[in-house]
Amino acid sequence: MPSIVLATLNARYLHASLGLRYLFANLGELQSQASIAEFVLGTRPLDVVEALLKEEPRIVGFGVYIWNVDDTSRIIAMLKEVAPEVVVVAGGPEVSYEVGEQRICALADYVITGPGDATFAKLCAQVLSARRPAARILAGEQVPLSSLALPYSLYSDADIASRFLYVEASRGCPFKCEFCLSSLDRTAWPFDLERFLAEMQSLFERGARHFRFVDRTFNLNVSASRRILEFFLDRMDERLFVHFELIPDHLPDGLREAIARFPAGSLHLEIGIQTFNPQVQALISRKQDNAKAQQNFVWLREHSTALIHADLIAGLPGEDLASFGQGFDRLHAMRPHEIQVGILKRLRGTPIARHTEAFRMRYNPDPPYNVLATDRIGFEDMQRITRFSRYWEMVGNAGRFRRTLPVLLGGSSADAAGAGTSAVSPFGQFMRFSNWLFATIRKTHEIALERLFDAVLRYLVEERGIARESASELVLADYESSGAKGRLSFMKTGTGAGRAKFRGPAAERRARVRQARHHDR
Repeated sequence: MPSIVLATLNARYLHASLGLRYLFANLGELQSQASIAEFVLGTRPLDVVEALLKEEPRIVGFGVYIWNVDDTSRIIAMLKEVAPEVVVVAGGPEVSYEVGEQRICALADYVITGPGDATFAKLCAQVLSARRPAARILAGEQVPLSSLALPYSLYSDADIASRFLYVEASRGCPFKCEFCLSSLDRTAWPFDLERFLAEMQSLFERGARHFRFVDRTFNLNVSASRRILEFFLDRMDERLFVHFELIPDHLPDGLREAIARFPAGSLHLEIGIQTFNPQVQALISRKQDNAKAQQNFVWLREHSTALIHADLIAGLPGEDLASFGQGFDRLHAMRPHEIQVGILKRLRGTPIARHTEAFRMRYNPDPPYNVLATDRIGFEDMQRITRFSRYWEMVGNAGRFRRTLPVLLGGSSADAAGAGTSAVSPFGQFMRFSNWLFATIRKTHEIALERLFDAVLRYLVEERGIARESASELVLADYESSGAKGRLSFMKTGTGAGRAKFRGPAAERRARVRQARHHDR
C-alpha cells in the first residue's frame, strides 16, 4: 500500500491533472511509496474518502482549485473524523492566499502556498521519518525549472487514448492584469526547449495527438513559439489537435507564417480580449493595443483555419453595461468562432481587490467568487449578463444555430430599444432574446435540445415577427444539421401537409428518396 496518495477532483474525466503528475514526478526516492488518485467533481465525498482509505495512506495531498474547494473541504473533514492519523496536505492556487480565512486550511494538517513541486517532497520525507515540521503553513519553494523532473511519462496509455494532455513550455507571466493570479509572477520562465520537445516526441510516439498548452503567454518568446509550432507541423496528421493561449496584440510574421500552415481543425487559439475600454484597461493594469489586436483577428480569420476562442470579462471595475455591450459587438465583428462571456471573479490574492470599495464591487462570498454588482452594473443587470453568458454558450458558441444565429442577431431600431440599447447591435439583440428566454422557461441549465430549438422558433415568430414558414425552415435545417434525432414540437402537430410545409432541405431530400423507393416498388 502507498504511504503517499496524491488526490484531486477534476472538473471532468477528460481533464488529466498536470499538477498531481508534477508532484509525483518530483518525489524522488519516495515515488515507490506513492500513487495518484483522480476523481471527478460531483463524486460523493463519502465515496472519495472510502476510496482513499482503501489505500491505507499515511499522507494524502490534495490539489485544491476554485472549482473543487467546497467538495475537497467536505472530503478532508470526513477523512479527519474517521482517520485522524492520516496527515492531510492541501496545496494549489485556491489555498495559496488568504489562508487564515479558509475552512479547508484549518482542517488540513499542512498547507503549502505557491509552487509545491519541491516543497511537498521535502514535507513528505519529514513526516515519514517522524520529523514533522512545527509550522503548518509552508511557503512553496520556487526552484529553477531545470531542476524539476518533467511529468509527461506519467500520462498513462488510457490518458493518451481518451483524455486531454496538458503540457507547459513555460511558467508565469510578465503582465500584471489585476484579475489574474499570474499578475503576481515576477516574469515568465521557459523550460529548456530541447528537453521539452523531447518529452513531446515521446508522447507523440506513444500515440498522443491532443496537446493543450497551459502557458499563459505562448507567443511571448517568438523564436520558441515558432519552434514548437514547427515541431507539430512536421508531425501533422489527421488526428493532431493543439491548443495555445495567445496575447492578442503580438503576432509577428514568423508566427503568422507557421499558423497559416496548420490544416483545418488542428489548431485552437484562445485569445483573451477581456475589455476594449481603455480606461478600464488602465485601471486594471492591462496593457493591450486594441487596434493591433483587431488587425490580428482579421488576419487570423482571413489567412488561417485556426479555431479562435475569444474571452471577454463582464463586471470589471469602471465598466458599465453599455461599454461591455460595445466591446461584445466589436469582438463579434472580428468573427471569432467562440466568444466566452466570463463574469469577473475575485480570485484569492489577486490585486483586483484594491478596487472593491472605490467601485462598490460586491462578490459572492463562496466559490467561484463571481462579482454580484458594481457601482456601474447593479445586481439585476449582472444577473442578466450571467444568463446572457449561459445562453450564448448554448446558442452562439455550440455551433447548432449556424443559419439561425445571424437572423437572431439582426433586427430593427425598435428591437434594440427593447433590449435597452441605443442602436441595433448583436449584444442588444441577444440580450433581448436572453431576457425573453429566461422569462419563458425560467431555466439556464438542463434545457432539452428540442425545447431550446422550439423556443428559438417561437421567439423569431412571436417576438421578432418573422414569417413562420421562413423561421421554421431555418430552425429545422439547423436542428437536422446538429445530428439530433428527436422531433420539434411544430413537427408533431398539424396535418401531414402542414408538417411537410415546414420541412428543411435535408428532410425534403430524405422524403424524395423515400417516395422514389415507394414508386420503384
